[in-house]
Amino acid sequence: MLHIVGIKNCNKIRDTKKWMEEHGVDHEFIDVKKDPLTLEELKELEFKVGLDVLVNKRGRKWRDLGLADKDLSDEELFDQLLEHQVMIKRPVLLKDESVLVGYDEDSFEAFVAEPDEDE
Repeated sequence: MLHIVGIKNCNKIRDTKKWMEEHGVDHEFIDVKKDPLTLEELKELEFKVGLDVLVNKRGRKWRDLGLADKDLSDEELFDQLLEHQVMIKRPVLLKDESVLVGYDEDSFEAFVAEPDEDE
């Protein structure tokens, strides 16, 4: 099963869900505002894609917290991301052990075409 991680009122999330529906892709949506990722889940994403990919440094929360002006260690940045999960770059697609970050229809095409590990 494909999981889409993000926040409900994000345009990229709406576009991603619409793309999945138009292409008949079964998916489940995880709204990090209502159901935040656990420390372990976030650590696994960090391990798989890295903080540079995972953190949206162009978003409102990043600016509101003034993080661009701070020289944060990876640990401090991770702690901020854990506390403010709206800073996760969207969408994050999870399928088995694979992760795709960001809206890119061509990448979606390849990502959903990968066979499930169960098959």
